Amino acid sequence: MSRVGKRLIPKPSTVQAQVQNGSLKVNGPKGELSIPIPPSLSATVEGETITIAASSEDRKVRAVWGLIRTLASNAIEGVTKGFERRLVIVGIGYRVDMEGKNLRFILGYSHPIVFPAPDGIQFATEPATPGVEDAQATVVVRGIDKQVVGHVAAEIRMLRPPEPYKGKGIRYVGEYIRRKAGKTAA
Repeated sequence: MSRVGKRLIPKPSTVQAQVQNGSLKVNGPKGELSIPIPPSLSATVEGETITIAASSEDRKVRAVWGLIRTLASNAIEGVTKGFERRLVIVGIGYRVDMEGKNLRFILGYSHPIVFPAPDGIQFATEPATPGVEDAQATVVVRGIDKQVVGHVAAEIRMLRPPEPYKGKGIRYVGEYIRRKAGKTAA
């Protein structure tokens, strides 16, 4: 039996949840999300809790059971609090500016890079994060869907991944970059 799947999901009073057409629809103050429920599982909304139940003890069903329970829990957290990822721009001459809803990066290439904001994602820029050497700015990615926020943050990081010699590039706040020694003069 899945230890994650059998846990009850608490539902705040500000969230409405309903099961219809094989999916769990969650509506809260920040927006609405829908989680598809496979035919081998069932979801029930009872007062202040949501329960995900499995129809069998098959290995694949148990694995999906825990996944769907976690996705439902993340959806409730997303529509109430939201999610955010922070990225730090490190490097002399690297910059990021807001251009409407989009981000405009200057990352040492021959041209600026405009990164459009996907649906449901908001960007913000902040001054450099203290404690990071040569940090130029911080980019904040916010949204209600945890998977989309993480995916957009990963796409931004891939514009200029951190390099191991000087540590220049875009990295997550708190990410450790293993540094290498450069060449030594003989």
